[in-house]
Amino acid sequence: SRSGALMGESVMFLNQAMATLRDIWREIGIPERLQLERTEAVRAHVKSLLDMMISEEESLKEYLLNSITACQRELDTLHRELQLDPFEAEEQGTILQTERDLRARVQVLLKQKADRKQELKTLQEQDQELCNILCAARFPIDSDAVPSLKDLDLYRRHVAALSAEKERRREEFVSTKQQILLLMEELEHSPENSFEQDVVSSDEEDFCLSQHNIAALQSLRQQLEAQRSLNADLCVELRSRIAELWERLQVPAEERELSAVH
Repeated sequence: SRSGALMGESVMFLNQAMATLRDIWREIGIPERLQLERTEAVRAHVKSLLDMMISEEESLKEYLLNSITACQRELDTLHRELQLDPFEAEEQGTILQTERDLRARVQVLLKQKADRKQELKTLQEQDQELCNILCAARFPIDSDAVPSLKDLDLYRRHVAALSAEKERRREEFVSTKQQILLLMEELEHSPENSFEQDVVSSDEEDFCLSQHNIAALQSLRQQLEAQRSLNADLCVELRSRIAELWERLQVPAEERELSAVH
């Protein structure tokens, strides 16, 4: 293999270097005893270098193994939080590949968790705004837990339903308010209490569109319609009595027409 060939070359280079050093020492005339000391120094230096490299690689291996253990623990937690099937480690490959795969899986699930939490926050803000307008109860959900996909789907449907209900009530408010204003003008009726004043002065953005208020709005319209109907009946009765009096008093037609204008 290429790795074995490189190791063979390393041994060969070391042998060549030691042979070269011995030749130099002989040429210099260094005694055999000192050559032996120098050879021992070279051996110690090479061994120290190799020991240091081995220690560094062992540290890398330990780091990767610790990272694998930490990733597996985090994946167990994320699978529980995201309500996924229990995490099962795949068939082991090399330590390096396993660590990379597990770390990548952790990042994917962390992104899913963050996305779910962000969507939950957005839905809660929309829910709160709609509940304030409609005077309704908020959707029951744990704000601290990571929502399941089913929970998020139910929450989306709930917010959509509230939004549709808000629009329906808004349209009902606008339509009923317009009818009430016309009736008040026709009856020369001024607002008599704080609710009637709110109806007259508020628009659909300020008026609380609760079921109670919508029912009170319809009740006010019905009261005004009943008053208009009562007034109309009274007018018919009074006109009939006036006509009878005209007949008895033999009032001329010209005078009748002049009075009829009023």
